[in-house]
Amino acid sequence: MFDIVALGETLIDFTPDGKNTQGSQLYAQNPGGAPANVLAMYAKLGGRAAFIGKVGMDAFGSFLEGMMQAAHIDTSALQKTEDAPTTLAFVHLDAHGERSFSFYRHPGADLCLTYDEVPEHLLAECRVFHFGSVSMTDEPCRTATLRAAQRAHEYGALISFDPNYRPALWNNLEEAVRLMLRGVSCADVLKVSLEEMTLLTGETCAESGAQKLLNQGPVLVLVTDGEKGAYFATKSCTGAAHAYDVSVVDTTGAGDAFLGAMLYRLQGVRREELSALPKEQLLDMLRYANAAGGCTAKKRGAIPAMPTQTEIESCMRETPCRKIIMG
Repeated sequence: MFDIVALGETLIDFTPDGKNTQGSQLYAQNPGGAPANVLAMYAKLGGRAAFIGKVGMDAFGSFLEGMMQAAHIDTSALQKTEDAPTTLAFVHLDAHGERSFSFYRHPGADLCLTYDEVPEHLLAECRVFHFGSVSMTDEPCRTATLRAAQRAHEYGALISFDPNYRPALWNNLEEAVRLMLRGVSCADVLKVSLEEMTLLTGETCAESGAQKLLNQGPVLVLVTDGEKGAYFATKSCTGAAHAYDVSVVDTTGAGDAFLGAMLYRLQGVRREELSALPKEQLLDMLRYANAAGGCTAKKRGAIPAMPTQTEIESCMRETPCRKIIMG
């Protein structure tokens, strides 16, 4: 049995890596894709993780398979196709380390996954099933994602969803919101950025936005806002935790590290137990997840930057919190 199974995209993140002697930008090839990143963080902390998805039968696909295996992620359900290349993303960083993306995915191998290629036993045996909305941008992967989430729910898995909204990958905003809300309705644990929360609810305050999202079906809502930290809400309690004052280099994968660490700390918690967790226990988990995200932002890349348990604990113990907090 696996602690966590994720379905979705794994792709190449080409991350800025200095300039050559002519002054042209150089890029480093890094493994990426939000579901794979979440698994990498979970596995780095000692959990058993498996990935379901598809890559091209090319050098990039082989690289991703090898990197996931090196990160202790089971890849037995990783499909390969000659019909489309592995998806590529070029990461652009601003002066504060915040990133934007240019995707090369028309088509991309990740979108070619069909539900028939999803191993039933992984859905039946996992404790947590995680997915995002990038795999819902087109067929056949959209149907594969939603059917797999529903099936895992029927088997009793805790369902985790991160919209991970990427505007360039959707036909239009209305379609994106409609399908992301379908994902929300499937979830027990929902992680959104403040911007995604506003997009889905029209609210700009974490407290009111999280309450609206709780009414859509999730039991635990997590809202992140970079240097302002993170906020949680269940039907029984709410709370917020400061971010740590780290030197940010690259925020790619920081939110995924946050969620992977949070899910790891929720290990063994069943759906019906989520809303009864005490506030102090959830705040401790939130601080831990914030430290995981902060440590990741100190380095370039996503999977290669995921911190160890020791690094997370050291950050919590030795790094001061930022002065601002969301609420």
